[in-house]
Amino acid sequence: MPKILKMGLPKGSLQESTLSIFKKAGWNFIISSRTYNPYCDDPELEAMFIRAQEIARYVEQGIFDAGITGWDWVLENGADVVEVCELVYAKASMRPVRWVLAVPEESSIQSVADLEGKHISTEVVNLTRRYLEEHNVTAEVEFSWGATEAKARLLSDAIVEVTETGSSLRANKLRIVDTILESTTRLIANRRAFEDPWKRRKIENMALLLQSGIMATSRVGLKMNVTNENLEKVMAVLPAMKTPTVSQLYNGSGAAIEVIVEKTTVRDIIPSLIKAGASDIIEYPLNKVIP
Repeated sequence: MPKILKMGLPKGSLQESTLSIFKKAGWNFIISSRTYNPYCDDPELEAMFIRAQEIARYVEQGIFDAGITGWDWVLENGADVVEVCELVYAKASMRPVRWVLAVPEESSIQSVADLEGKHISTEVVNLTRRYLEEHNVTAEVEFSWGATEAKARLLSDAIVEVTETGSSLRANKLRIVDTILESTTRLIANRRAFEDPWKRRKIENMALLLQSGIMATSRVGLKMNVTNENLEKVMAVLPAMKTPTVSQLYNGSGAAIEVIVEKTTVRDIIPSLIKAGASDIIEYPLNKVIP
């Protein structure tokens, strides 16, 4: 009987970015609109798309051996799982999301202390209650099934909502009072599954490759040629991850340099490289970066 790793993947806002990271790591999924079980080109992996809010609980129960979900949902469910690694990506950016306490711009609420006796709507009821307990505040916390921003005036005094950029809150004329939690995506595992040598090795290999795929997302490779007299000037411009690779050209007149850099720095680096004497510059994308 073939060995299989059963995995829960987040459906919804994280689905597209999760599949993109898996593709960089080497796993390709074929998705049908009629099923929650995508085909994977790895015969040892069975996956199911499910709400990120539920994955931690199903991993704890052993229905899944491993899963991808936010650390916020692990905490909200109080799930007893193995945190294998952090995977810093979200639906719109490669950075953490924040659960924030927000109120209408015109509200008199300025701090958590002002929530005493108030009404709060949120999807993370347990996180919010623990936050209030930490500040010795008593307030009514109600589960929100969605459209939480719209409830801040007519139905609630305040909301606790997740945000990446804050744009949705600003569009609804809401003001952030406090950040309750910063959360990132995690690869988690069932404790019993993680004790199985084959499953643990499979999960740890997956963690390594997923992290390398995420690291590659924000970086590109650069190749260039440089004459011997300009080599030191060009090397001084390069912010290498470690040390650039330098190879002597065939005719001995110069060197070929290869380096990995942050995407956001390329627009500044390339003009500086040209001024320093580099030529034949090539930029190329990366699938994996393993330091």
